[in-house]
Amino acid sequence: MSYRKVGSLDELWEGEMAEVEVDDHVIVLVCSEGGEVRAFQGICPHQDIPLAEGKFDGKVLMCRAHQWTFDARTGAGINPGDCRLAEYPVKVEGDDILVAIEGVSPLFAHS
Repeated sequence: MSYRKVGSLDELWEGEMAEVEVDDHVIVLVCSEGGEVRAFQGICPHQDIPLAEGKFDGKVLMCRAHQWTFDARTGAGINPGDCRLAEYPVKVEGDDILVAIEGVSPLFAHS
């Protein structure tokens, strides 16, 4: 699996999110409470809305358009509960945040 640098821990603090692009993948990075970095598809599975335009409280990621919410630890849908975000593998090496995109495709839900 090939990882690519997408940012640094200095750029993504606990409780923050950031949008990055790797090839044609729009990815939202989140730094959850406790400092764990995760990477999920950056587009809401409901409609074509960038998740980085929404809200993140360190635990829950919320889309700005229709308030769909997702668990920032797992990508599982909270509201509604029958959807989820595709998750990208993440490694932190020193201060660098690295993400792999191979084999990950965004998920889409009912509308």
